[in-house]
Amino acid sequence: SSRGAVHDFELFKRNIKLIPSEAFVLADKGYQGIYAVYPNSLLPLKAKRRCKLDPELKIYNQEINKRRIGIEHVFGRLKTFKILAGRYRNRGKRLGLRFSL
Repeated sequence: SSRGAVHDFELFKRNIKLIPSEAFVLADKGYQGIYAVYPNSLLPLKAKRRCKLDPELKIYNQEINKRRIGIEHVFGRLKTFKILAGRYRNRGKRLGLRFSL
């Protein structure tokens, strides 16, 4: 949902100092404003309403998405087990343990 993307973007901005400055961040289309915050960002381009993407830009999107698919599969598996489906309401100390389990 778009609300989830906004929350994720805020979380990204709060933790930006943990990302090495030379690292590239691969994001999905929900992170459209990321360039202003982190210039080393790569995200798929959106087509305009009445204007399709050029074939070269589609290839660009495919290259980014090929690199993101592995982590998207991990997110899918985590959601299957409801780890990321709702808010974590327990103590932060045990989050790593429960996540690992």
